[in-house]
Amino acid sequence: MTSPVDEPRRRATVVGTGLIGASIGMALRARGWHVTGRDRDPERAAQALALGALDQVGTDADTEVTFVATPVGAVAAEAAVALEGPGVVTDVGSTKASIVRSVDHPRFVGGHPMAGSEQEGVAGADPSLFSGAVWALTPVTTTHPAGHSLVRSVVTSLGAEVVELAPDHHDRLVAMVSHVPHLTAAALMRLASGRADEHGVLLRLAAGGFRDMTRVAAGHPGIWPDICAENAPAIVELLGSLEQALAEVRALVAAGDRAGLLAALEQARAARMNLPARVAEPGRMAELRVPVPDRLGVLAEITTLATELGVNIDDLEIAHSSEGEAGVAILLVDAGVVERLAVALGARGYHPSRRLV
Repeated sequence: MTSPVDEPRRRATVVGTGLIGASIGMALRARGWHVTGRDRDPERAAQALALGALDQVGTDADTEVTFVATPVGAVAAEAAVALEGPGVVTDVGSTKASIVRSVDHPRFVGGHPMAGSEQEGVAGADPSLFSGAVWALTPVTTTHPAGHSLVRSVVTSLGAEVVELAPDHHDRLVAMVSHVPHLTAAALMRLASGRADEHGVLLRLAAGGFRDMTRVAAGHPGIWPDICAENAPAIVELLGSLEQALAEVRALVAAGDRAGLLAALEQARAARMNLPARVAEPGRMAELRVPVPDRLGVLAEITTLATELGVNIDDLEIAHSSEGEAGVAILLVDAGVVERLAVALGARGYHPSRRLV
């Protein structure tokens, strides 16, 4: 009888061993995976090996999943190389639409962990970086369900909460919550640093609010030209909206409109107070079983619908029928929202059943 100790280790590959790639490697190894990795900078790959992010440097002919953790501009080319080998391929780039269009392959699942650090490179890697973080996946109609399910299960095992979005939708949302805030923080920091004659006193006066607002400007600048190029339409549109919003505030201040200013600040405060915690505490759970045909994109359709409805999927698996080509998608969701998702799936032609667990 084979004992768990004798079972072969699961195998993964990391392409790009910077902060995110090395953190993925460390997190996977902490969970028993064998991790192979490579980097365009051999010294960085060697450092990742020395720090415990990798088991070996090179390629792995038996890998189950490859994480492409390069700068956004290099993802498509590296994903194409990885897809020449085995397993499913995903990435960690903060833009998705152009990458998913370029890497048109059933074994590719676009991904983006909403996690980071002011630390740079492999030296700042942390195996717990993704615990409690949101990890976006952007499957499309051509994505193979088995590969999609595998990436989702691996990402969830790292402690992340998976959110599934269409690639274009992802880019619009991330422009709002990540890209434009970073550029805004950088602009504010440049404005402050440009006052050289007051620089010393300004830094002494910089209180928590200023430091919190500009913290992200300390991130590595090298990744941002690629991000801005890839997501330019959404970023430019939002920067225009931000300029308009600032102009409105400027007009209120210039006019001495105390009531108008107070109303604007109260609106902003209420919106900020309503931001959800990173991961909501789960209530009683329900299992939703959805018979599905064995076709590309069916799992993506179900999971993106759940995201649009605000339904978080805590666990997901595909049970294949021993007869025919049908299977069952088994979703674990909060009992309070299971009916909402079931009704929406019924409207799409599915026939789900549900039970409390």
